[in-house]
Amino acid sequence: MQQLSIIVIGGGAAGFMGAITAAETFRDAKVTILEKNRGVLNKVRVSGGGRCNVTNAAPTLPKLLKGYPRGAKFLRPLFEIFNNQHTIEWFESRGVPLKTEPDGRMFPTTNDSETIIDCLLKSAQRADVQIRTSAGVTQIEPKPSGFEVTLQSGEVLHADRVLVTSGGHPQLSGYDWLSSLGVEIVSPVPSLFTFNIPVSPLKELMGVSVGTVGVKMAGSKLTESGPLLFTHWGVSGPAILRLSAWGARELSDKNYQFVSLVNFTNKKPNEILQQLTDFQRDSAWRMKFITTQAPFGLPQRLWKQLVELSNIPDTMRWTDLPAKNLNRLVEHLTNFQLDVHGKTTFKEEFVTCGGVNLNGLHAKTLESRQVPGVFFAGEVLDIDGITGGYNFQAAWTTGFVAGSRLF
Repeated sequence: MQQLSIIVIGGGAAGFMGAITAAETFRDAKVTILEKNRGVLNKVRVSGGGRCNVTNAAPTLPKLLKGYPRGAKFLRPLFEIFNNQHTIEWFESRGVPLKTEPDGRMFPTTNDSETIIDCLLKSAQRADVQIRTSAGVTQIEPKPSGFEVTLQSGEVLHADRVLVTSGGHPQLSGYDWLSSLGVEIVSPVPSLFTFNIPVSPLKELMGVSVGTVGVKMAGSKLTESGPLLFTHWGVSGPAILRLSAWGARELSDKNYQFVSLVNFTNKKPNEILQQLTDFQRDSAWRMKFITTQAPFGLPQRLWKQLVELSNIPDTMRWTDLPAKNLNRLVEHLTNFQLDVHGKTTFKEEFVTCGGVNLNGLHAKTLESRQVPGVFFAGEVLDIDGITGGYNFQAAWTTGFVAGSRLF
């Protein structure tokens, strides 16, 4: 009897999890990873600034699911099978303990993504997974007995099952080889990007970060909160990345031309007005120069800039602040207008909103309804998460589930 052959297309996080799981589940099968690049696990290597944000420590499934702008409903039953706690156990059982940071992100205790890569490579080796690099796939063709997988080199391989973990692609044309197979694709747009602000009165604040701000898109219900970072091109940080993820399609429809409103205090305007009014009466504050000390935990440089934009001179004391300037300062603190013109990819954080339509898959196995025998996992699916380990968790989960249910 001929040995069963499983081909995994894509050597990223989902591909390795799927291949290792398949090899450990179906021990008589030959499992091969085909990676188009010269190296594998490239995104794992650069994730989290080279530390690899493996997953998120969300304590419950509902909280974990809140990290997914798209695909949460589809992921819910899959997380019952393999979730963040299973990911932690999977790596720790292979000698890689993880640690949790205050914001919930989880990293290897070594703070080095090579630890995760080494673990995946060794696990694949132990499971006898074959890895082929510079092996891009151009076509999957169903045959009476399995599939023919054609490589860019022209070589044709046989497979009884195919697991596609080829990742996201910014252009719809990047999915043509799947569309020609009959797989329905949701048109891709970018997610997790930062905002370009070519003309900004806060341009001099490059490198300044603000603890917790509220950010929203004017004229919409899109709103997020979290840290914000001023960059030389505009603004970044978790608050911005999350807003870009939840608003991926809406912002794309606007061609990334919109007004972003920032509340630097993350409090209501009337609360801020009351607190600033109190400063004018408080004996500890009233005789101080307004620019001397930044309230609300704001960086001094940002505070000074906002005071200046409110037409308040450096030499003015709180007790002398006119109501007109006070109101302007409140407006700048709680509703600062930034005119966004375009986006920028933030290091490795770029992911794709779009991909293989989840309606075309069997929910419990991730097998294609249109092409039985072909399975999907990872970012090639129309699933994407906010920054914080959610995208890797989706990769581990879908890779594990698909890899364990190929036959």
